[in-house]
Amino acid sequence: MSEEEMKQNLIDRYVLLLEIKAAESGTNDVLEAQLVITKIKLSSYDIDIESIEKVILKK
Repeated sequence: MSEEEMKQNLIDRYVLLLEIKAAESGTNDVLEAQLVITKIKLSSYDIDIESIEKVILKK
């Protein structure tokens, strides 16, 4: 898998996790942990995750 494919897969995963979080009405520790881990991985590629969060979570 190329680096670009890895980045895209991480972005797709993060978007999916954020969509699940947006639909959640309660708390989910596993979901929160996966979000943190994916966010760390994305930040290692200098990907702007704040823009993604704003779109999905309507901040």
